[in-house]
Amino acid sequence: MLDKGRISCVLGDRPFIWRRATGSTNADALDWLRQGAPTGSLVLADEQLQGRGRLGRGWHTPAGAALALSIVLRPESQDLPRLTMAGALAIAGMADEAGARDVSLKWPNDVQVGGLKLAGVLSEALWQGDRLAGAVLGMGVNVRVDFRGSPLEEQAISLETACGCSLDRARLLALLVNHADVLLQQAGGDALYRAWRQRLKLPTSRVEVNGLQGFIEGVDRDGALLLRAETGQLHTLYSGEALHAPKATDGH
Repeated sequence: MLDKGRISCVLGDRPFIWRRATGSTNADALDWLRQGAPTGSLVLADEQLQGRGRLGRGWHTPAGAALALSIVLRPESQDLPRLTMAGALAIAGMADEAGARDVSLKWPNDVQVGGLKLAGVLSEALWQGDRLAGAVLGMGVNVRVDFRGSPLEEQAISLETACGCSLDRARLLALLVNHADVLLQQAGGDALYRAWRQRLKLPTSRVEVNGLQGFIEGVDRDGALLLRAETGQLHTLYSGEALHAPKATDGH
């Protein structure tokens, strides 16, 4: 069982807030950041009721079944795009150590096992006028969520299912935080980008992203997707979802 005592043992002197249930750990972390939370502070919740995913989607974390946490950071503004890379790679490293196989990343911020979603990452910045006051890095990992019989059964997976064994969430938290600490220190360098790019699986067939259809040519060092549209124009996309494009039909 994950509780305040076990978290304290794992995190040592690192400041943290533990909630049995909350709306969003990112929202809580942003509030704490406004109040002057030290860099590296964590907000964790056993149950997250209104978690935020990308594109405004919700993310519910059931009680006792996942890891939901947000880290308070004060990065340089040019390193903001790298926070999501670091978070995704930290989860992937944790999953590797736990015993998962075929762990990969899906653009822009999902971690997958065997093509099924294991986790999501969302970074959010706090601005005071044109000055960056800080940012939070939110991570949600399915540990023992039961997707059987749900609409997500063929889309998502839990880490215990991927590993085929019971897992200790406190140990997973320790692994995740250790990986994140190392990777976040690399946010300004090319090593982080290269590691992220190596883990990333990009579609090779024709896709549609934000209403644009074409083929993916790669990603840049800020994590943007490079899409060559059918007009020949190269688009740089910072958010969206790469979906298989409908087959072209001949007109008459």
